[in-house]
Amino acid sequence: MAVIRAVVFDMDGIMFNTEDLFHETGHELMRRRGKQATPKMFHRMMGRRAEEAFAAMIDEMQLVETIPELQVESEAIFDALVEQQLATMPGLFEVLTTIEERQFPKAVATSSDRRYLERLLGQFNLLPRFTTTLTAEDVTQGKPHPEIYLTAADRLQVAPAEMLVFEDSENGTRAAAAAGAHVISVPHQYSAHHDFSPAKAVVSCLNDPHVLELLGTS
Repeated sequence: MAVIRAVVFDMDGIMFNTEDLFHETGHELMRRRGKQATPKMFHRMMGRRAEEAFAAMIDEMQLVETIPELQVESEAIFDALVEQQLATMPGLFEVLTTIEERQFPKAVATSSDRRYLERLLGQFNLLPRFTTTLTAEDVTQGKPHPEIYLTAADRLQVAPAEMLVFEDSENGTRAAAAAGAHVISVPHQYSAHHDFSPAKAVVSCLNDPHVLELLGTS
């Protein structure tokens, strides 16, 4: 069994139910244009940095708008949903407490930007619990490139193989696996069809018994 010395969380779909909100936002964007959002569109967008995600949306749905135009409109829709519907994912607080009891360093590594990360973590008073946070601004290449996870290992001062990573998407799982991390995939309804074959294990929630065993609590 792997020896875990640090833990890294993806954010969207792992820590928060934001994939629900992204999907509502995507459907509304397409509805306004007389189009129907497709599973393929969401698949191409998931786990990527905003600019890459909107480029995929434009290509897949044959849109005429620019990336900045779509981003501004999308953020307005999404922000309204966050105010009313943002929630943490099952098991998050339990696994955070376990990690802290074990005194493992931990980090967040997201394809989203820093302002957005600080808003979401701040809403649940989670910012003080993470001394290391990596966002789109901290890397030159987005997931599925391994750069963000290699950077996380360096910041946490562990070998990638000693780093447990939680991911919910194919792109994120590929990124963590390519970095050499011990990646655990936690799919949800929007990513259940993704290819998680590079993961060490696939579980249904963050506090799955397999995860707790990896953290040395059982």
